[in-house]
Amino acid sequence: MAILPIVYYSHPVLHKKADPVTLFDSALKTLIQDMYETMYHANGVGLAAPQVAIAKRIAVIDISEQRNKPFCIINPEILVKEGNELMEAGCLSVPGTYDKVPRALKVTVRAQNESGEFFEITGEGLLSHCLQHEIDHLEGKLYIDYLSPLKRRLLIKKMQKHLRREK
Repeated sequence: MAILPIVYYSHPVLHKKADPVTLFDSALKTLIQDMYETMYHANGVGLAAPQVAIAKRIAVIDISEQRNKPFCIINPEILVKEGNELMEAGCLSVPGTYDKVPRALKVTVRAQNESGEFFEITGEGLLSHCLQHEIDHLEGKLYIDYLSPLKRRLLIKKMQKHLRREK
């Protein structure tokens, strides 16, 4: 397994709709394992393939406190959205920044697992937020795209300052 480099806001792959996965092979399983390792290393609860510069419709998620309940969603689509609220969001591709964005309280998602089998998952709270956030990545949208241009510029400057301090 390997820790993959995470790309940051303004990288072109983050603004492009990801391509569907059509081949469910050992290379895909290796990529998913690398994505889990990368997510855990970065202390994230979710990671989409575009965040590691791969324009494929794959995301990994683990919201468990013990970090022991990972799952992946491949070629996901939201079937049902219920309710609406503003939820605090952050992103590994926009590090050091947070703001509130509109999210459904509950979502049902249809996706494929790493073997290509279809399944449905319904999430509320953090799981709902995480599913929507990662699916947004697969659509080429980041949480800061929900914000006003002024707020977005402020958060981009904050991210750049954060990245300079990290070096």
